[in-house]
Amino acid sequence: MRLTRRQFAALSAAGAAALAFPFAPALAQDAKPDVKLEDLLKEGAAKDYWQGSKDAPATIVEYASMTCGHCAHFHETTYPTLKSKYIDTGKVRFTMRDFPLDPLAAAASMLARCGGDDKRDALVSLLFSKQSEWVVQKPIAALQNLVKQAGFTQESFESCLKNQELYDALTKGRDAASDAFGINSTPTFFINGKRQVGAITVDELDKLLAPYLKN
Repeated sequence: MRLTRRQFAALSAAGAAALAFPFAPALAQDAKPDVKLEDLLKEGAAKDYWQGSKDAPATIVEYASMTCGHCAHFHETTYPTLKSKYIDTGKVRFTMRDFPLDPLAAAASMLARCGGDDKRDALVSLLFSKQSEWVVQKPIAALQNLVKQAGFTQESFESCLKNQELYDALTKGRDAASDAFGINSTPTFFINGKRQVGAITVDELDKLLAPYLKN
């Protein structure tokens, strides 16, 4: 499926629905509760963007959809503490992997990546912080105005959304994560392989990380 401007506009209602219903059905209790860290760390079809030291005692992998309201809430409220208290101090290695629940989420993930490796995480933060402005019935103009801040032109914006290879990599990565790790909702976190479904508060983050940071 190629995300042309026409298809993108026609399918944008899915993104509005995702804002109202940000979670897929809860994970069944008997479905692959935890995973091996070495399996989790294998890079899939879409490039990983890691933050923090490779020697950190705790590794967090987040699967998120750009149209997920709870994902945006986590990145607005908890992620700043995660970064300053744990990632920047060498205690946690972190990556957010794209798990697009709808075509609009896929488009936003594509734009975050097309901005360049050095801008991807900043674009993710920007798109989450302004989510209510572009997860609407007609998102194209709002998205374009936002990513202009990262240097996108009309041409580069449209070129990104027509990048079939990138779109395929994101959807392949999502499907592989769903099959291998049983992911069916966002956000889903793995802390050293231990599954945590749903947004995490700062207090919860401290408690979840404490066992790995005793030394």
